[in-house]
Amino acid sequence: MGGTQPSSTDAWSLQVARRHRAALLHEIHLFEHAIASPSADPGWRQRVGTRLRTLRGAFAEHIVVTEGEDGLYAELLAHAPRLHRRVQMLTREHAAIAVSMSAMQRRADLPGSRVDELRRCGGEVLRALSRHRQRGADLVYDAYETDIGGET
Repeated sequence: MGGTQPSSTDAWSLQVARRHRAALLHEIHLFEHAIASPSADPGWRQRVGTRLRTLRGAFAEHIVVTEGEDGLYAELLAHAPRLHRRVQMLTREHAAIAVSMSAMQRRADLPGSRVDELRRCGGEVLRALSRHRQRGADLVYDAYETDIGGET
């Protein structure tokens, strides 16, 4: 499926998206490390909560960068309106992932929450983020035939 090459304005938008994508990935890795670290450590729950709060902030910024009036999705749709349904799906995923993160934050902030429950919720959040990031990269590629970054 062919796309059009981005203009210089779009190239700037893609650069911004790449920077935010890398920052979000960094926060994902830090959260993953926190949730997988030994829970017997007295600071485990606090670290998980802190990392989750930071991840939520990075994800909120991702939403602004993609969904904003001058965001990536607006520019992408100007070039490839055929991808409207996929953009809507990613936008719905934003809301669902944000809700999942908020629910996990509430659990993490409760002293009585079980470690296995927090890890299960954390794993669900990580899987949802991974799928979302891949779908976003596929969308950009389909629109522009440009790889936004397949970093691991």
